[in-house]
Parts: sequence; structure tokens; C-alpha cells
Amino acid sequence: MNPVAKLLIIGGVVLIVLGLLWQVGGRFLHLGRLPGDIVVEKENVRFYFPIVTCIIVSVVLSLIMYVIRLFK
Repeated sequence: MNPVAKLLIIGGVVLIVLGLLWQVGGRFLHLGRLPGDIVVEKENVRFYFPIVTCIIVSVVLSLIMYVIRLFK
């Protein structure tokens, strides 16, 4: 099989699994509504930036990639 096709298939499966985990885990983890996430509400505008959630997701993904590189 072509390596690019294999990579795309694996990437798709990973995204599906992450999406399912996000749906199930969202009920318990409350990612996106953590203390430190920025919410500004005005009369007709609502601005939301989940900075703490982004940092946590980045750290977790970095740790996962580090562990994967250790076993390669």
C-alpha cells in the first residue's frame, strides 16, 4: 500500500477515535470551560478563547508524541 494512503487512513481513524472520546469525555472533563479560559460578553458579541484548554491539550499531545518517539 502507498505510504501516503496508509498515513491518511491511520490519521482518519485516529481523528474518529479522538472525536468519540471527546464526546464521551466531554461530560466528565469539561474541557473548554476550565478556569482561565477567556470569555468576554458584550451586548451583541460573545468572544470565547479557551487558552487553558489549549495549553492542556498541547501538553497531553506533546507527552503522547514523546512516548511514541521513545518506542520507535
